[in-house]
Amino acid sequence: MKKFNLDIPKTTLNYLIICGGIIAIFLLVGLFPMYRYNIYQTGEIKKTKDQIEERKGNIPVYLNLQKEMESKDVYILPNPNKTTISREEAAKFPNVFRTITGKSGLVVVSLTPDSSNTVGSSKFVLHNAVLKGNFTDFRKMLIALSAIPYLDKIEDIRISQRADYMEYKIQIWLAIVS
Repeated sequence: MKKFNLDIPKTTLNYLIICGGIIAIFLLVGLFPMYRYNIYQTGEIKKTKDQIEERKGNIPVYLNLQKEMESKDVYILPNPNKTTISREEAAKFPNVFRTITGKSGLVVVSLTPDSSNTVGSSKFVLHNAVLKGNFTDFRKMLIALSAIPYLDKIEDIRISQRADYMEYKIQIWLAIVS
């Protein structure tokens, strides 16, 4: 076989090596970092697209929550000016209490005035109540009770879980004219 022989002058060969080196340096210094930067940007774009898709998935939940907030009545707790009532009107409180608990869905097991406060010059009448029902109805009843202007305070709330219902024992203080 014959050898392939090129007669390339030494200076031309040096120029080829120098130009090849410049091209290699240009690729390493210029294009390789740009390639790595493009890979990084592609990853960032993918992350952003995934976040957008995730948020698009949350749009129905957000719209449902917004619709629910608009449709619900805003619970504004009543805060009437405090007044007092006579003992005769305080005797009508059990009927008012039974009406309120009936509207809220609770059942009155017992409602008894405390006999130690009914006689004398006390400015308050204590009623002990035992109710049964579920907790959301109890909450409605408490909100409705807070609208009564002569109700001084509710104290000693005891909640017990029974087999198929909750039992609530509360003490209600009414402000009366002495």
